[in-house]
Amino acid sequence: MVLKVLTIALLFFTSVFFISNPKSNAIINRSPNLETETRIVYANLQTNNFVPPQIQSFSEALIGFYKLKEKGIIKKNILTLIDFSLSSNVKRLWVIDLTTNTILVQSLVAHGRNTGEEFANSFSNNAQSFKSSIGFYATAEVYSGKHGLSLRLDGLEKGINDNARNRGVVMHAADYVSASFIKNNKRLGRSQGCLAVPIGLSKEIITIIKDKSCLFIYHPKSFSSLSS
Repeated sequence: MVLKVLTIALLFFTSVFFISNPKSNAIINRSPNLETETRIVYANLQTNNFVPPQIQSFSEALIGFYKLKEKGIIKKNILTLIDFSLSSNVKRLWVIDLTTNTILVQSLVAHGRNTGEEFANSFSNNAQSFKSSIGFYATAEVYSGKHGLSLRLDGLEKGINDNARNRGVVMHAADYVSASFIKNNKRLGRSQGCLAVPIGLSKEIITIIKDKSCLFIYHPKSFSSLSS
C-alpha cells in the first residue's frame, strides 16, 4: 500500500515538474508512462468551477503540446483546447495554464458554416470551403480587422490545417456567439471557417493565448500525427 502511494506521488511530481520545465519535454515524449502522466495532470486540473474538458481530447492536446514545446514551435505554457465533438451550444473551448495546471477560461466557440449545423462533422483545408480545420496550431500575431481585435493562426499539420493563414482563418469576436443566439436559433451561429468567440471574452482569450501558444481543435473522427 505504501509503495502504491509513493508511486502515484512520484508520477504526479514528475508530471508537474515536466510541465513547468520546458527543457524536460524530450523526456516526456519518450516516457512509457505518458498516458498515466496525462491522466494525472487531468485529474489534478484546477477547474475554477468550470466544467473540465473530456479526458480523451485533453490527453491528445497535452501530448501534442509536449511535442511542439520540445521542438520550440510554441513558447508559452498555455494550451487552448477546442472540442468539436461537442454541441456548439455548450462551452467547448478551454484555455489552460499548464504552469499552474489551471483552467483560465471556458467559452463558446463557433465552427464554419459548412462544417455542420449544431455539431461539427465536416472539415477542410481548402480556401472558400467555409469549413473549419482541425488539428494543432501555433497562435501568432494580433491585428485589428473588421471584427475588431483578432488573432492569426498558423496550422501545423500538412494537408489538414496548414493553409489556415492563407485562408484567413483567425480567432475573432462575433455577436452570433452568444447564449441569446442559441436561445433564438436552437444552435450557435457559424463562421466562414474562423474560430469566432463571444464579444465579451474575445479580448481576454486573445491576450492570453497570442504569440506562440498551442491551440488544438479536437474531433474523434480525425487523426493528428502530433497526438499519436
